[in-house]
Amino acid sequence: MTKVLIVDDSVFSQKIAANLIKKYMGDVELSFANDGEEGIELYEKLKPDFVITDLLMPKLSGQELIRRIKAHDKFAEIIVVSADVQKNIREEVEAYNILSFLNKPLQDEKAQLICNLMREKIHG
Repeated sequence: MTKVLIVDDSVFSQKIAANLIKKYMGDVELSFANDGEEGIELYEKLKPDFVITDLLMPKLSGQELIRRIKAHDKFAEIIVVSADVQKNIREEVEAYNILSFLNKPLQDEKAQLICNLMREKIHG
C-alpha cells in the first residue's frame, strides 16, 4: 500500500487532497500534518512513500520542511501544492529535486497528474 503524508495548515485543503487522491489512486494510506514541524515528526515516524506539502504554513514553512526531509533522505518523493507562486520561491524549492510543483487549488486534473506521477515512481 502506498503511504502518502499530506502537510497543510488548512484542514479543508487536506480533505480535498485526500478525497482526490483516494479517487484516483485507490489503495492508499493517508496521514496528515497541520504544519511543517508536525510534518517532519510524521515523516520520520511513518516513512511515507510520498509527501504532498503546502509552502505557507505556521511554525515551519514548506521550504524548510523540504530542506530537512531532503537532508535526511535525498530520495524522498515530495510534491508541492501551494498558492505561493513567486518565481524565486519556486526555483528554490525545485532545486531540491522535488517530484512536482502545482498551484492551488487542487482539482481533478492536478490530482490525476499527482497520482500518475506517484504510480510511475512506484511501478518504475
